[in-house]
Amino acid sequence: MGVAAETVALLAAKFEVILPHLDERQRRLLMGAEARALGHGGIAAVARAAGVRAATVSLGVDELEAGVEPLGRIRRPGGGRKRLVETDPGVRTALLALVEPDTRGDPMSPLRWTTLSTRRLARQLTAQGHRIGADTVADLLRQEGFSLQSNAKTLEGKQHPDRDAQFRYLNERVKTHQAAGQPVISVDTKKKELIGEFKTAGRQWRPAGRPVQVAVHDFPDRDLGKAIPYGVYDLTADSGWVNVGTDHDTAAFAVESIRRWWNGTGQETYPDATRLLITADAGGSNGYRTRAWKAELAALAAQTGLEITVCHFPPGTSKWNRIEHRLFCHITMNWQGRPLASHEVIVQTIAATTTTTGLAVHAELDTGQYATGVTVSDAHMAELPIVSHDWHGEWNYTLLPAWAPITTDPAATTASPRRDRRDDRAWLAYPALTGLAQREWDQLIDQLTLLRHDQREADLHCQRGGPRKVAAGTGRHPCLTLTERLLITVLHHRLGLPQAVLADLFQVTLMTANRAIRQIRPLLKQVDYIITPIQKRLYTAADLTAYALSTDAFPSEINSAC
Repeated sequence: MGVAAETVALLAAKFEVILPHLDERQRRLLMGAEARALGHGGIAAVARAAGVRAATVSLGVDELEAGVEPLGRIRRPGGGRKRLVETDPGVRTALLALVEPDTRGDPMSPLRWTTLSTRRLARQLTAQGHRIGADTVADLLRQEGFSLQSNAKTLEGKQHPDRDAQFRYLNERVKTHQAAGQPVISVDTKKKELIGEFKTAGRQWRPAGRPVQVAVHDFPDRDLGKAIPYGVYDLTADSGWVNVGTDHDTAAFAVESIRRWWNGTGQETYPDATRLLITADAGGSNGYRTRAWKAELAALAAQTGLEITVCHFPPGTSKWNRIEHRLFCHITMNWQGRPLASHEVIVQTIAATTTTTGLAVHAELDTGQYATGVTVSDAHMAELPIVSHDWHGEWNYTLLPAWAPITTDPAATTASPRRDRRDDRAWLAYPALTGLAQREWDQLIDQLTLLRHDQREADLHCQRGGPRKVAAGTGRHPCLTLTERLLITVLHHRLGLPQAVLADLFQVTLMTANRAIRQIRPLLKQVDYIITPIQKRLYTAADLTAYALSTDAFPSEINSAC
């Protein structure tokens, strides 16, 4: 006897309400349970009520009678449609050949010079006979370890062989100054910004469909001009000072920014400071080759009474300057998506920059005029109280405060008193100053003579690019003898005399004195001679004279030569 029509109608009404809320397996098990409850003819009746095949209901009955534990999933393992990589094993290889044509596939791939979007990849694979969608392409790329990547600025070009050693030297100077309670700052010029309604990178929350309207072209506004933010970041205090200029990014502007920081907050933060360490990159207005930068710093040292040490990062490594990722990046994020309509907007936005670690920034506008094309003569450079460090003196140097800046008035400019080249400098080589008896001095000269000759010939060979073309002894002669070069080196390392003072004493340029020290130093190392410095450091020619006259062993008959 079959199932009554009324029962089938009741089941149909029940299934119509419940089945849409169940997944495939749950529907199958529900129908199987109802069929078992109805007994004979139940499978056919439930199939008619649910509108499915009798085999589907019978499968549900079998699953219930088998007593299978809940699977935690809809289909049994292995059920459902097979994955594309299983039905089309070649699709993975074809995809990798498209995304890596240089290593895995054809370097003349049609997608070699286009953006590798998933849609373009899917279309190209489909054209090759691999029917695939963009989402599946993305899934396969993730399985192969791919992800969306932007460019990484890591290539620094040709690296200096002493790059890492300079980083270590700079780091040691920073730790030494901080341990002594002396200020350490990182300086640099931020990217120049156009003033006006111009597009800036980034986005901000706005009402949908109502973005801020900006100019189509980024042509500078002649009236508004541009902003030049020069930053000073205090590494110890985690604070920034930004001087927003409106004229030119010159060495004078860079040092004026440091001066404003010192007068505004540095002097108050470090009332007992006697030294200042500046870390800067190798180029720009504060580059190590910029003479005006050193001249302006010398004036700042004289004005503040600070001994200013500068350590430059090696060429091509400005991204490691601390100010870049401790100050400038946060300023950029703070004004993203916001047109810099005026200088006031820039100053206020910079001043409002903060971080969760407590960064505080002060900003002010500098409307001063800074001339470009300013040159510093050799005579001016020779008079600067600059002391080059033993390690890469071009990158690391100290400016002493004992200096009076040269006036720019031609009528007031007088030639600095210099000793005549013919003056007797025998007193400089006296044992009280060199630390060597006359016999030891002569022996050292004899040891260095042949080494210096070979060194000079090797240098000339490199400069000429080959063997000499004229007879030995012809051409321009060196401006310093071996004895004078050795004397400059010994007085510099033993007495601490600045290279500028030694250049003045020997009537040569600062560059020549610096080169002499660099040439003699490795020769002394070859003969195993170590210069032992005295306890008191001498800074000026007057200090040298006073020290010489105060030495008991210094003969009185040559005092007049001092």
